[in-house]
Amino acid sequence: MILCLTLVTVSGCGGHPKGVLTPVADTSPDARRVEMLIATTRGRSEMPGEMFTGERARAPTFADITVSIPPVRKVGDVAWPKKLPPNPATDFATLKADELTRDEAKTWLNASVRKSPDRSVLVFIHGFNNRFEDSVYRFAQIVHDSGVRSAPVLVTWPSRGSLLAYGYDRESTNYTRNALESLFQYLAADKEVKEVSILAHSMGNWLTLEALRQMAIRNDRLPAKFKNVMLAAPDVDVDVFRSQIEDMGDQHPQFTLFVSQDDRALAFSRRVWGDIPRLGSIDPEQAPYKQELADSDITVIDLTKVKAGDSMHHGKFAESPQVVQLIGARISEGQTLTDSKMGLGDHLIAGTAGAATAAGSAAGLILAAPVALVDQATRENYAHHVTGLAGQSGSAQKIAAKDCGSEQSLERDPACRAHQN
Repeated sequence: MILCLTLVTVSGCGGHPKGVLTPVADTSPDARRVEMLIATTRGRSEMPGEMFTGERARAPTFADITVSIPPVRKVGDVAWPKKLPPNPATDFATLKADELTRDEAKTWLNASVRKSPDRSVLVFIHGFNNRFEDSVYRFAQIVHDSGVRSAPVLVTWPSRGSLLAYGYDRESTNYTRNALESLFQYLAADKEVKEVSILAHSMGNWLTLEALRQMAIRNDRLPAKFKNVMLAAPDVDVDVFRSQIEDMGDQHPQFTLFVSQDDRALAFSRRVWGDIPRLGSIDPEQAPYKQELADSDITVIDLTKVKAGDSMHHGKFAESPQVVQLIGARISEGQTLTDSKMGLGDHLIAGTAGAATAAGSAAGLILAAPVALVDQATRENYAHHVTGLAGQSGSAQKIAAKDCGSEQSLERDPACRAHQN
């Protein structure tokens, strides 16, 4: 543990600066603006320019954020600033970042919907391994590059932004499920909103599908105004997806599925979940998927041959100019995606056979430890997990000290047995 703590204090270079959500002056007249409403179950941050952490809040919070997009930039890229303050002429920059009350969020939404030509809303739910600023800047890029004119709403759930936190992130989607359904129910009831499109990525698809399933069961159907649901690289068990679609009933949105058979992140997830195929990496031309997708009227876009912008091949559709514009066109007719830094140590965990069971544990940290010496992204992820692991150990000791006095406790509670050993 002392070695681990020493590793994370080593300084280095690379990655993007922290605190990018501190607003700056709009100094580039040629830059474009993306205004978005934020709904989040993340806890508030005490760090300037961070706003929200990867921890869980007891109740949803709302915010109004405006991001400046530089005039010269490759479509599909997020132009992270190399230093602070950012330069709006060359970098993504935050122009506004205000927390809102629930009533203020409703007012913001109504005003934004009235500006939309078709009174529509686009809801984006990010995936695994996203810090708050990652999801904000990535959504700004998607809104701008796709050309959608819907009111943009980002739903961001408590992700710790590291591959080692896979289990925590998954439980955070379940933690956010009711909050997302509440948002969907509000949009369904709001007469100002005429159409809703949903874009989900990676683990965010699980959250999205579960919220839609709950809503369909509660209301006996999904609202007709929910037109498009786009599932990008969904980290969802194919068997579970089949039952989720069935539970939604015959009246469900038009689903568009983005798959890629070379998605390394989903290959890692498959090992975690007992070698069951993940929906986002299936071959849609093979049985039984081809017939089942056709029976459910699900459109499939296979991105396997699309050149990947990231080494994990997990964020293709946000980074490909052609694909992101296709998404915008689809929404107009009826909008990676992770941008959090993956360290070399994270890739080591993902690529090591059998290491999936060690994610978030001492064994996972040991695998990544040597790389943290030389790789900043690994080092940044490492710091949080060392703290988390120490906290888990402390909690186990407290439980054992309080409740492990009997043989029944020892038999029942693994923490008691660990304490005794």
